[in-house]
Amino acid sequence: MTQTQAIGRFRTLMGSAALAVAVLGFGPLPASAEVTAFKQAVAESASVNRDIAAFYRETRFEPVWTGDSEVHRARRAALLAAVSKAGLYGLPTDKYDPEVLRAKMASVQGERGLGQLDVELSETLVLFSRHMQTGILDPQKIVSGIKREVPLRDPISYLRDFTSGDPDAFFRTVVPATAEYTRLVRAKFELERIVASGSWGAQVQSDKVSPGDSGPAVVALRNRLIAMGYLDRSNTAVYDGALQKAVQEYQTAQGLEPDGVAGPATLRAINVPASERLKSVLVAMERERWLNRPRGKRHILVNIPDFKARIIDDDKVTFETRSVVGKDQPDRETPEFSDVMEYMEINPYWNVPRSITTEEYLPAMRRNRYAVSHLEVINAQGRVVPRSAVNFAAYSDRTFPFRLRQPPSTKNALGLVKFMFPNKYNIYLHDTPAKSLFSREVRAFSHGCVRLNEPFEFAYALLAKQTDDPVNFFQSRLQSGQNIRVNLEEPVPVHLIYRTAYTDAKGRLHFRADIYGRDAQVYRALQNAGVALTSVQG
Repeated sequence: MTQTQAIGRFRTLMGSAALAVAVLGFGPLPASAEVTAFKQAVAESASVNRDIAAFYRETRFEPVWTGDSEVHRARRAALLAAVSKAGLYGLPTDKYDPEVLRAKMASVQGERGLGQLDVELSETLVLFSRHMQTGILDPQKIVSGIKREVPLRDPISYLRDFTSGDPDAFFRTVVPATAEYTRLVRAKFELERIVASGSWGAQVQSDKVSPGDSGPAVVALRNRLIAMGYLDRSNTAVYDGALQKAVQEYQTAQGLEPDGVAGPATLRAINVPASERLKSVLVAMERERWLNRPRGKRHILVNIPDFKARIIDDDKVTFETRSVVGKDQPDRETPEFSDVMEYMEINPYWNVPRSITTEEYLPAMRRNRYAVSHLEVINAQGRVVPRSAVNFAAYSDRTFPFRLRQPPSTKNALGLVKFMFPNKYNIYLHDTPAKSLFSREVRAFSHGCVRLNEPFEFAYALLAKQTDDPVNFFQSRLQSGQNIRVNLEEPVPVHLIYRTAYTDAKGRLHFRADIYGRDAQVYRALQNAGVALTSVQG
């Protein structure tokens, strides 16, 4: 029986008895409704999925896909067209293989077969739409440091939206609409083309290549930079000015010191195969899907492995500064999450986290009660307790009843200002007296909070929205030496993200080291979910 013949017969009645199957507590089909083999099969097949079952009950178990009307044909065509592009977006194509679906449509037998197929196509729609819109993985189950809450939609809403409008238009709405996602899709396609053509050529076989050098290493370096788009075509075998400029541009795109010398770090980066870079882009696309929500007309973006904090206004970077993030240790890594910055604290106290107090400072105070003398001992009533009144040796890590606090000063661990977006992870942005760390390429040194290289300028940029003279406003309060809280009149969303691959406004790819190994874990999870590297010809 052809699909068309089967569809034409699916309305044959089984009888007028009420449908015997109750669908997950939603009750049986109303007695007034006709009961058919098709509807019986739909009810049975949908019963394993509460959302699918609820949707079919809303529609009285009528066909969504397997009818013979123009509407049903358009829905089938739209679904097949959409899932055929799954690979373009780095999705697991085997989960919704269009050829498998076509074969099932062509071979379906009888009303029960049509009903089962109808439910299967609805399940495919929901799965594909969710993967496309908010990602394949649950990030919190993959990496403990990812605290991000993915903006999942109610599955039934996909079916309602799909059936209430243009089916082709529906699929356009589930593709992330950010410029970054669009650029990553293009970058993925370009990397796939490069992988198919043999990558970027021979690797550079040298530990260091400097301006003025010549020989095979220079030629290999030149060829890879040409293939990567950093250098115009050239036949030179000498490390000349043009090659030096190209190396500097490449170093900038890798977050390396742009000194124009291809040293060990630069050559390690430039020798990474295109296939490895493609993996990073696939992970970045999944991460972009996890963050598929409005980020704020003005928002703060901290890319952890990039060691940068930025203020974004209307999708444009209006302020940027270097940052220091958490150490590469399980209890010190900076977590990934989003929240809202509510205020800044000028001349802040540093309330020492309990873990630091008991693990680092209490042992020292047991040996010498006047150790770490820059810290105040605070009791449960919030009062300063003289050290002479405390027998530190009498307390264990668990029973120590005090907290430690550092008063405001230029030596305060938080510097002279901190920026607060209250969260359960006790993470915030702040100044620091340890300025020398900002000159390092890799800046993972903190206990988890994010230190800013230019905290005053960061404060001015935030305050410019609520005062005509942000510099004087800030400095007058700073110079008072008093601990002062300044509320932001318009709270600003903060997004702590982790991108080892991202693009700039011109579409050029930038790569960073996977400092915590998180992207490697995410990629393995994507592989296990069915995502595969592909290449394209031409």
